[in-house]
This record gives sequence, C-alpha cells and structure tokens, in this order.
Amino acid sequence: MTSLAELAARLTPELSRQVFTHSSWVAERTLSYERLEFLGDSVLGLCISTDICRRYPDYNEGELAKVRAYVVSRYTCAKVGAALDLAGRLQESAEELEAANAASLASNANVLAAVLEALIGALYLQFGLDAIMDAVIDAFDEHIAYAASEHVDYKTVLQEHVAKLGQEVTYNVVAAEGPPHARTFTSAVSLDGELLGRGSGKTKKVSQQEAAKEALDVLRERRQGPGR
Repeated sequence: MTSLAELAARLTPELSRQVFTHSSWVAERTLSYERLEFLGDSVLGLCISTDICRRYPDYNEGELAKVRAYVVSRYTCAKVGAALDLAGRLQESAEELEAANAASLASNANVLAAVLEALIGALYLQFGLDAIMDAVIDAFDEHIAYAASEHVDYKTVLQEHVAKLGQEVTYNVVAAEGPPHARTFTSAVSLDGELLGRGSGKTKKVSQQEAAKEALDVLRERRQGPGR
C-alpha cells in the first residue's frame, strides 16, 4: 500500500505549493490552502466514516459519531500532520515566499491540522478517492483504534463542535464529596451560560469528561430532532 507521505511526494508542483501556502503569505486567499482544506475535511470524514462502519459493525450511530468526531478533530489532525512533518514542509514553503511568520504558524496546531486536511484534499483531486482512501485510513489507524477501544476525549470533541458555532464552553466543579483519599467530584458544563451536562468521577478531569459526554449527547439529540 502506498503511504500518505509517498502520495504527497507525487503531488504536482502546483497543488503542492497550494497545500503549503498560508493565506497571509499571498495576495489572494484562493491561492492558499483554504479551498483544499475545505475539500479535504469532507474527504477525510468520508474515509474515516467508511472505515469505522466496516471495522465496528456492532456500533450504533451515536458510538460511530463519537469515534469519528475524535478522529477528525483538529487535535488528531494536528498529531497526524506532525507525524508527517508537515510543519517542516510549511517552513520550506515560507522560506521560498520569504514569509516572516513561518515559525509561529508552523508550530500552530490549528494550522498544522488545516494543512493536513488541505493535503488530503489535494491528493483527492489528483489521484481520486479509491487511490487514497487506504492511505488516509492507515495514517489515522492508531487514533481510530484509540478512540474506539480506549478513550474518547469528549472535551476535545465538544470544543471542536462549539468552535464551529462560535459558542463558549465553560466547566465548573459543583460538588466534591467523600473523604480526601476517596473524593468524588461532580462537574457541570455550559454553553454560553446554558447548562448542558453533568458528570462525576474520582478526579476533576474525569468528571469534566463525563459532563462533556452528556453535553454531546444532548446536542446530538437536538440535531436529530423528534422522531429519530
């Protein structure tokens, strides 16, 4: 199987240049990676959705949605982008364009995630879905397995969701019960002041994860509406 890195090395110079060009480095935003990022986001979602539906036939819609949300999140895309050394490629491109802010942009997780999505979009345009799907899935394989069998970072997934809506998420510890050596914490999570979830756990972090999980369930039910 051809890897994502190997496919990236075969990109046309024009597509490669666009993948590794930040919008602040060019006069026209259409010359940057933004359009390819838009396309790559959809291609990545399709690849991951296809894989997890095949890989986990017993998962219901909600379970599949949570795995996909973690895998395609900015957090995960940035990690895959780092593994592919996209930051180095971005800095090389910046040097060619004599961009002054290359180092700070290349170290930005959101930028790295965007470049990874742009790369996937460019590979789709050049090679087609069938030629790149296995490579995309392979690049995310460990993250798929982690999300499905170990732990889903519900706080990250929730943050990704609310960022798209322009909302603010806040967490508060509302209760701490039991002796110091066996405390149980309860946290509440709110979106723009509206309480959406509560969760409990042996640590504050665990209670916040449980609260975020409940909030995601509420938001999913709202999107689905009645009768689903």
